[in-house]
Amino acid sequence: MQLTFLDWAVVALYFAFNIGIGFYYKARAGKNTGEFFLGGRDVPWWLAGTSMVATTFAADTPLVVTGLVAKNGIAGNWIWWNYIAGGMLTVFLFARLWRRSGVTTDIEFSEIRYAGKPAAFLRGFRSVYLGLPINCIILGWVNLAMVKILVLVLGISKEQALLVVIGLIAITSFISALSGLWGVLVTDAFQFVIKMGMVIVLAVAAVSAVGGLDALKAKLAVLDAARGQGSSLDMVPDLDSSWMPLVSFCVFIGMQWWASWYPGAEPGGGGYVAQRMFCAKDERHSLLATLWFNIAHFAIRPWPWILTALASMVLYPDLVDKETGYVKVMIDFLPPYLRGLMLAAFAAAYMSTIATQLNWGASYLVNDFYRRFLKPNESDRHYVRISQAATVLITLVSIVVTYNLDSIEAAWKYLLAIGAGTGLVLLLRWYWWRINAWSEVSAMIFAAVTSLYLQLGTSLNGDDPRDFAWIMIYTTAITTAGWLAVTFLTQPESNDVLKAFYRKTHPSVFGWGPIARQLPECQKGGASGHDLLCWLAGCILIYGCLFGVGKLLLGATLEGAAMLLVGFAAGAYLYWDLSKRGWSTVVD
Repeated sequence: MQLTFLDWAVVALYFAFNIGIGFYYKARAGKNTGEFFLGGRDVPWWLAGTSMVATTFAADTPLVVTGLVAKNGIAGNWIWWNYIAGGMLTVFLFARLWRRSGVTTDIEFSEIRYAGKPAAFLRGFRSVYLGLPINCIILGWVNLAMVKILVLVLGISKEQALLVVIGLIAITSFISALSGLWGVLVTDAFQFVIKMGMVIVLAVAAVSAVGGLDALKAKLAVLDAARGQGSSLDMVPDLDSSWMPLVSFCVFIGMQWWASWYPGAEPGGGGYVAQRMFCAKDERHSLLATLWFNIAHFAIRPWPWILTALASMVLYPDLVDKETGYVKVMIDFLPPYLRGLMLAAFAAAYMSTIATQLNWGASYLVNDFYRRFLKPNESDRHYVRISQAATVLITLVSIVVTYNLDSIEAAWKYLLAIGAGTGLVLLLRWYWWRINAWSEVSAMIFAAVTSLYLQLGTSLNGDDPRDFAWIMIYTTAITTAGWLAVTFLTQPESNDVLKAFYRKTHPSVFGWGPIARQLPECQKGGASGHDLLCWLAGCILIYGCLFGVGKLLLGATLEGAAMLLVGFAAGAYLYWDLSKRGWSTVVD
């Protein structure tokens, strides 16, 4: 792709602006670790929520969506659309609880919910396990996506592209280490505007390149007939298809969203999503931030990617690496005067995710391992310096992982499978007093061992949809049976620990009966059956808007309008409910 002086000037201005934000927040970030990792717990809902959306809008995301659509049609997105149910569960049953807990990271939660050596082991192990290897796998596939983009856009080798990525990581690491969470949040908001605007522009250019929406649908019908499969435009898969048999679809909609740990979609919230809840001003801002994140993540962002992906199927029907179709559309059909801005948008998508992953991973290594176990009594300035060093360490390890990765989708599926079965214990630890530290430890062990054995020691193939579904089912069943057995074979947490946790978070009377009866003054403000109605309404709101917008774009006006109407009705119910709580107003 030919880039002019103006294109490079736009890219340079983009980087200069981001570095300027880093220097602007340098003094605030250097005060203490509370500022560095949590922004002083003074972040408004809209900024915290937008940062969540920007983080999950990485350079890899449109490429993976393009690959899914090219292979399996629009319905291929159910591999992540199923997480809507889990996201709404986080909004109404967990966001307020996380904010009440007062922790710096979700791993620190281990030592307010549990006690003793098992709790300390759980905190230490998870901090290193998630902060380094798992975090670097995530960073690795994000880096890989950027490498693919640079190879195509600049016409360079993978090794040369990796050197450019190292430079981008260095800049991002510098900004993240310099400015702390506030710098990350503000650059996220700026980057999200650029990213969203440019993917819409690219979608318009892609559809125009195939002759408009009517021509796109007609040409897709010819392709589908030649391939002997159902329509690529179907939003619900043909359950007799080879890529989405009934067992796979049932796993997606009935199990995966609550059973599997996955970054950005942890059951009950966790990782950088939890970090944004901790940094919110109060419980109201925490709930609204998470609600806005789920609406934007699922209902607003996908369709520009999907339209471009559909166009790439028509424009490049014989493309071997389907994920690169998105970038090829950009190279071949984006107006020349927008190429620099589009390249900046990809850099924004990449850097927003990298910045968050670096800050989040460093928070685990420093707050939950270094400070907790190695150097507990140092100054805040010392911990800030160590946080900056941890950021560099994560950066270096992620580069090594990137070099050895070949497929983004394969890395996604690996994490989905290895985290299967742990989700239920992460949900129930808030709502069942009997859960103890050994429950979580055993769940992680059972999940990892079972999943790895099924993928490496049996004939089950994780790339086959039916086999992948059975890997999820077996892993979840064995893991759940295992951690439940361990829970009942070990002692519950002490009464004092349980009372302290309930007094701090007062989650619900249900599931905490023996403890709640001892603390009648703490029985208000917990989750209730009414919150489950809000969860259901939230799911209807997002699915209604997601499918309604899609139907309208594809010309099914009546269906689209009906779905949007249902979604808006669910949204009206949520507004009414938040008004009753005094939380509908968004002005402080």
